[in-house]
Amino acid sequence: MDFSIRAANVEDCKDIARMIRELAEYEKMADHVKVTQRDLEQDGFSKNPFFHGIVAEVPEQHRTKEGHTKIGYALYFYSYSSWAGRAIYMEDLYVMPEFRGKGIGKALMSKVAQLGLAAGCNQLNFTVLDWNKSSVDFYLSQGCFDVTDKIGYHCMRCEGEALEHLAQP
Repeated sequence: MDFSIRAANVEDCKDIARMIRELAEYEKMADHVKVTQRDLEQDGFSKNPFFHGIVAEVPEQHRTKEGHTKIGYALYFYSYSSWAGRAIYMEDLYVMPEFRGKGIGKALMSKVAQLGLAAGCNQLNFTVLDWNKSSVDFYLSQGCFDVTDKIGYHCMRCEGEALEHLAQP
């Protein structure tokens, strides 16, 4: 299949927002999506962006029945490990279902890895739902490992009222 991977731009935010909703539906978490197209535009394309993105695009002749040519994306940001130094975190990796199994997800992930290496990063970090066996198997096949299994770390979060309470002096 003919496709291309390129850096996302502000005009892609409508399609990225659509695919974020699709990913959340697939992960059975649709009610958790709060980010809007406008948030993506502000947070990803301001002077000091909070994230970066890449999109997978197909030619017009391969567009979806709904007319979409942007059929996958990855969002990432740079982070830092106090043990290993520079790192890149892949927040999302998504390919529309009808385009899976064609090397697009691998190409997106490979591009994120390339960007991380070019920036001097020593590791690529991301999360995957434990029930998503096809994704877990894909990541393992790429040489990734399960940090929880191997090292015992768990991903923790503080949000909402708990975050507000924690921020109190």
